[in-house]
Amino acid sequence: MTTVDIRVPATSANLGPGFDALGLALSLHDEVRATLTGERGVHVTVEGEGAGEVDTGEGHLVVKAMRMAFDRMKVPQPEGIRLHCRNRIPHARGLGSSSAAVCAGILAARALAESELSGELSGSLSDDDVYALATEMEGHPDNVAPCLAGGLTVSWSDHDGLPHMVKLAPDQRIRPVALVPSTRLSTEAARGLLPKDVPHKDASFNAGRAALLIAALTQRPERGLLLAATEDRLHQHYRAPAMRASADLVERLRAVGVPAVVSGAGPTVLAFSTSDTQDLIAPEVGNDWHIQLMDVDPVGANVQFPETR
Repeated sequence: MTTVDIRVPATSANLGPGFDALGLALSLHDEVRATLTGERGVHVTVEGEGAGEVDTGEGHLVVKAMRMAFDRMKVPQPEGIRLHCRNRIPHARGLGSSSAAVCAGILAARALAESELSGELSGSLSDDDVYALATEMEGHPDNVAPCLAGGLTVSWSDHDGLPHMVKLAPDQRIRPVALVPSTRLSTEAARGLLPKDVPHKDASFNAGRAALLIAALTQRPERGLLLAATEDRLHQHYRAPAMRASADLVERLRAVGVPAVVSGAGPTVLAFSTSDTQDLIAPEVGNDWHIQLMDVDPVGANVQFPETR
């Protein structure tokens, strides 16, 4: 039997104005132990988030990603797969849980294939291939990029549909704070509220704010600059009817000077905390939210073989 351990971070996409382009890796991780066994069938155990809810067979998202990766590498599908998932990333909250599962599955399959099936391996996956396949499964690269690379990422797709990214290092004086509600919201439902067209002035507004946000996050993490840089006109107010509590919390936080945005498709709210705003967050939040102070994960996905191997 061959076993590999995969550790993947939560992510926050959009960050306000950077719709479908900006993403941030966070210090909250899911861990997956994947083993190729001599037994037939797929066996998945889950602890933490999703336990008792998610599919524990072929329908599990990590398994689906592994299967796609094996096919892409043109290696025989293993008969026996055993997974143990230790999940900490909340599901359907806008913190990249599905991207984490997809990336974990692809990386696990690549590592296992290169170790166990090297004699039958006709084509491995480069890092670019991993990124492309994960984006293909997710539909957008903005959560996938920071999950794989860590840090702050700018992602885009070229004219051939291939995804690319640039990784940046945020200023360490910024601490992301995730404000996580008990309610869930699917990405598909949130995206369904967006209009097909937006006014030119709103697109121009967001282009300027997204550029400013890069400067604020990496060079000048000042409260006033971060507040201006996290303004958005492309997606948050359109989605507000589906997560009114999140929209209201964003407004309250911003009113007292805390740069706050909807994390991904929501309903989690992400605040950028600095020394002069860290004490302003809790009084505005209330008891219906879980406050999680985090760091930026600078590394992203990690692959290791257990020492007992």
